[in-house]
Amino acid sequence: MYTMFSDTIAAISTPHGKGGVAVIRISGENAFEIAEKFIFPKSKKSFAEIKANSVFLADVKNAEGKLLDESLITIFRAPRSYTGENVVEISCHGGVLLTQNILSAAFSSGAVQAGPGEFTRRAFSAGKLSLTEAESVIGMIDAKTNAALTLAQRGISGKLRKKTEKIYGDITAVIGNIYAIIDFPDEDLERMTRDDMEAAMDSIIAELTALKSSYRTGHAVCEGIPTVICGKPNTGKSTILNLLAENERAIVTDIAGTTRDVISETVVCGSALLRLSDTAGIHETADIVEKMGVDRSRKEIENSELILAVFDTSRPFDQEDEEVLALIREAEENGKTVIAVLNKSDKEKCFGEEKLAGFDTLTLSAKTEDRKILSDKIESKFISGDIENSNEEILTNARQYASVCECLASVVSAKYALDIYGDDIAGTELERAASAIAEMDGREVSVDVVDHIFHKFCVGK
Repeated sequence: MYTMFSDTIAAISTPHGKGGVAVIRISGENAFEIAEKFIFPKSKKSFAEIKANSVFLADVKNAEGKLLDESLITIFRAPRSYTGENVVEISCHGGVLLTQNILSAAFSSGAVQAGPGEFTRRAFSAGKLSLTEAESVIGMIDAKTNAALTLAQRGISGKLRKKTEKIYGDITAVIGNIYAIIDFPDEDLERMTRDDMEAAMDSIIAELTALKSSYRTGHAVCEGIPTVICGKPNTGKSTILNLLAENERAIVTDIAGTTRDVISETVVCGSALLRLSDTAGIHETADIVEKMGVDRSRKEIENSELILAVFDTSRPFDQEDEEVLALIREAEENGKTVIAVLNKSDKEKCFGEEKLAGFDTLTLSAKTEDRKILSDKIESKFISGDIENSNEEILTNARQYASVCECLASVVSAKYALDIYGDDIAGTELERAASAIAEMDGREVSVDVVDHIFHKFCVGK
């Protein structure tokens, strides 16, 4: 069997700590030879005699022949394994010291320590997984919501890979037709007409546009939305943070200026994940510490994607509110999503919503109301459709989004070039498009990109 990896690797694949069972995985061309040096089947059979994909009981011993554990051993023969290589998995008792001693026995027998994500990287290199499927593996491990888990499971099933393979095939079909026209102009070949090529590119553009649009949902579910809570002092910003976090994350008092620094929290709003920051009240102050907090508040607004601008409707609209209004108006003009939260609805209202005309508003009392009213409002801004029951392909990270955007731009350029500049330029643009979509799934991807993806994995996966 050919492999680009020369070492046989080993690692503990279950979380560090005490447990009923731990799993140690060994993978590589010499996995069986290494395992036979410290794993001794109760049946007395050699590893060569044991059927693939079978489980057997064995004694696991250290280099001195001391019994470490009685363990269940599973063997997988290449290429029918997760990594595409020979694999041995040791299911032992889950003691911290015990598992480390068994792993040390594997190292003493010739295995080397696996790097972060190296098992899955070997699976990718062996063609067992596409790059998007590999990213979905870590998506399943890191999922914080059922929606994120659903998208990861859908990715592992190959739905996004199949979609990109179809787009790649459609692009290369048009490329082949263009170059046939250029290279064999006098041959009586069956080929697409100019209208056929334009129609094919229109179809590709529509599919890529739908994929591009899906990233807003995928990003909100899997990566999380950088969100800032802002407003003038004492509007209830920290109360809203506590409402969303469902605990007393921030100190709440009637004294203005309680929050002087940025308080960060990750919270779930339905299917969306918020990377939430509560900020100091925006106002003019001579206090150096308060001023630093206000400056940080402005910076958080610049770096956010969602702004929850909180206004206290029980107090008259004043110059400080006006300053906040100017900040969020500028933010919205720069493409950020703004929700104006009209807080303290349990008190008598002193200014009306006309001050916030043009903004999406939500009236509530953060002290008395259920968080669902705010959670639903936020979710509606970012989540499109029913994730659990939809079969639509959804992009889940920035790398995938960048590839689709590059591919889409090149196909649009190719269609324009076909009308204006001719076949040569159109063919070149379509080659760029094919390369971009191929990079998304790993057909044409740099080693640096692959390294970056797999270093996000834990050791043992």
